[in-house]
Amino acid sequence: MSKTKEIEQIILPPPVHMVGNGFRVHTFFPGNIFGEQRMSPFYLLDYNAKYYFPPSETPRGVGVHPHRGFETVTVAYKGRIAHHDSAGNSGIIGEGDVQWMTAGSGVLHKEYHEKSFSRTGGVFQMAQLWVNLPAKFKMAQPKYQPLMHKNMGKYFLPDGKGTVNVISGNFKNIKGPASTFTPIHLFDIRMNTGAKLNLTLPSDFNTGLLIIDGKLDVNGQEAKEDEFVLFKNNGTDFHLEAAMESIVLLMSGKPIDEPIAQFGPFLMNHRRELEKAVDDFNNGKFGYLED
Repeated sequence: MSKTKEIEQIILPPPVHMVGNGFRVHTFFPGNIFGEQRMSPFYLLDYNAKYYFPPSETPRGVGVHPHRGFETVTVAYKGRIAHHDSAGNSGIIGEGDVQWMTAGSGVLHKEYHEKSFSRTGGVFQMAQLWVNLPAKFKMAQPKYQPLMHKNMGKYFLPDGKGTVNVISGNFKNIKGPASTFTPIHLFDIRMNTGAKLNLTLPSDFNTGLLIIDGKLDVNGQEAKEDEFVLFKNNGTDFHLEAAMESIVLLMSGKPIDEPIAQFGPFLMNHRRELEKAVDDFNNGKFGYLED
């Protein structure tokens, strides 16, 4: 018999800080609330809650920087984000789209507000996850998956009450388009007022909800916009009921039981691998990307 997946904690957004000059984020993890492995395979969650950026002829963002050993997954909710990397990939994502970049063996990367959005200004909202890679895949070939909202797996709630957009993994046998190195369920859930949704996920998967918009009851507890719901690893089932029109980002994945060594934009298993990443970057082995 299935067992309820209990809530461990509902976490208020941590203090904001800027990443570059275009991303005003709350870093939910890692941090003081829970450590590097608590949401494995997800290592980091940066959330740019709704924020108005005034018009700018020079797009705000983050200039050229390296990555190795993990993946970045960016989900756009408001505004538009442009991306370029030294592997020759580029793209633009807008509301409901996802950019899934595998840094693997190493890339240079930059991300900015898309030019037309920057010129007009507007409300910007996005979430970015760093997804760890197991040791055997840390040096995988870099790649880029542009995951457009229209191409995601879709489960429609009864009576037109909402949609589960499946980015990766599966929900009720509906699969998401993302290719992953370890088992990961990532869902963009849209619920109208009064909508109800039952979910079942493996008890040993680390699971959390980021409330993007609105207010919900999660197993009978209230969770509001910009809060993070962390579940215990003690059950499989939980229930959502929308008190108002709501958007939720669900992340759930099989933990990677390996040591972690992190330095800046590098996420490896051991210190010596970090030293090698720094040397390779300094010696131009991540390629070239114009700022």
